[in-house]
Amino acid sequence: MPYFHLDDVQPGLITPEYSSAFGPNVCGRKIEVGRFLYPKGTQAKLHDHPNEQMQVVLRGRARFSVGGEERVVGPGDLIHVHPPNVKHGILEVMEDLEVINCKEAVPGFSVKWAKWEDEEARKRWEAGR
Repeated sequence: MPYFHLDDVQPGLITPEYSSAFGPNVCGRKIEVGRFLYPKGTQAKLHDHPNEQMQVVLRGRARFSVGGEERVVGPGDLIHVHPPNVKHGILEVMEDLEVINCKEAVPGFSVKWAKWEDEEARKRWEAGR
């Protein structure tokens, strides 16, 4: 199916292990795109993953950290999480935050459960980088 309306995609918690992000998410073979809401007063704990990621803030304000560099972001700001496995997170959601999230799909890595499906998948990814 080539067309989606995000209001018609079943929303859910994206990575309950470390984030309050909730919303619709569409996964393709090489990329996933979602519209996520982080409620005021929540956060996304510092974490890392092998996926390159970009988030565009649609509304709200929050204090992000990427690779130890902190910044308060708001509407129109784009956060680029790169290189793979860089520590990042949302330290403080100051106003309800809505973002468009684009994340590289890494075969064998579960975004939902924040871990590799098995050690062989991790080794294949590292060998191909």
